[in-house]
Amino acid sequence: MCQVRYEVFVIEQSVTEDEEWDGQDGHCQHVLAFDEHQQAIGTARMFPEGRIGRMAVIKPWRGRGVGRALLLHLVQRAQRSGLPQCELHAQTHAVGFYEKNGFTVVGAQFMDANIAHRKMVRIFKS
Repeated sequence: MCQVRYEVFVIEQSVTEDEEWDGQDGHCQHVLAFDEHQQAIGTARMFPEGRIGRMAVIKPWRGRGVGRALLLHLVQRAQRSGLPQCELHAQTHAVGFYEKNGFTVVGAQFMDANIAHRKMVRIFKS
């Protein structure tokens, strides 16, 4: 988990280590994706209230379904736990990805770690 997030956020996107390691990991459920050699290639976390974050897939594995699998796994966990919705803060370049997976933009664009984001939600049908 740490290596994937470091590679994607700190190295690739220039997020500071203080911003990335925000002290919130202990409050979250985490998922990891591995390649055939058991090397971590993707990760994400979810807070108890259903807020998904720190979605990261290393470059060679992007566009191959890894991010979608991680996201849908967390969405299913949230649904099974009885939450009414999931939410996330999507980097603006990834809004289309999340829309294809059932999320809707809510509110105005905002900056986080010097990267433009949009709040998105996926409401579960009851």
